Amino acid sequence: MKLWLVRHAQTDAAPGICYGVTDVGVPADATLALAQRIAPLIPAGSTLSCSPLRRCAELAQAIEALRPELLARADTRLAEMDFGAWEGCEWESIARTEFDGWIGNFADGRPGGTGESTRHLMQRVRDAFDEWQLSGRDAVWVTHAGVMRSVQLLQRGVLSVERADQWPAAPIAFGEIITIERV
Repeated sequence: MKLWLVRHAQTDAAPGICYGVTDVGVPADATLALAQRIAPLIPAGSTLSCSPLRRCAELAQAIEALRPELLARADTRLAEMDFGAWEGCEWESIARTEFDGWIGNFADGRPGGTGESTRHLMQRVRDAFDEWQLSGRDAVWVTHAGVMRSVQLLQRGVLSVERADQWPAAPIAFGEIITIERV
């Protein structure tokens, strides 16, 4: 049984902008091209879930249009991390003291003062991950890099990270697919 994690296509947000839960778009041609690449790879009988943010929802809908037997379902647990007041700001404009404060309390700190803690992100992703493992079915999640990194940790049995250096640092490209085998 496999979980297919698919990151949305390149957004139309300006480079260097923090946009966790900000609902930025993706050019329609990029979404269609990615859907055309992914749809034939998905095993029959799979479930298709997506973040409710339009950069993922539109990709899931495009996959469903190519594979009508895959009914796309939005799942808020697959949304990107909320960066609070940093949403829509340039990463470089965030005060170093604010950023260091979050990194210094990585598990429970709230980025942007009101954002989501890493612990909370991992808990909600774990709920979805556990549900998938119990389902007995292949699944596709159209989601975000933060969710994908959370799943990589969960797959290794890591339920929470206390320090920023424990968070996976390898880049996850737009349109990247990562497959996870059931543990």
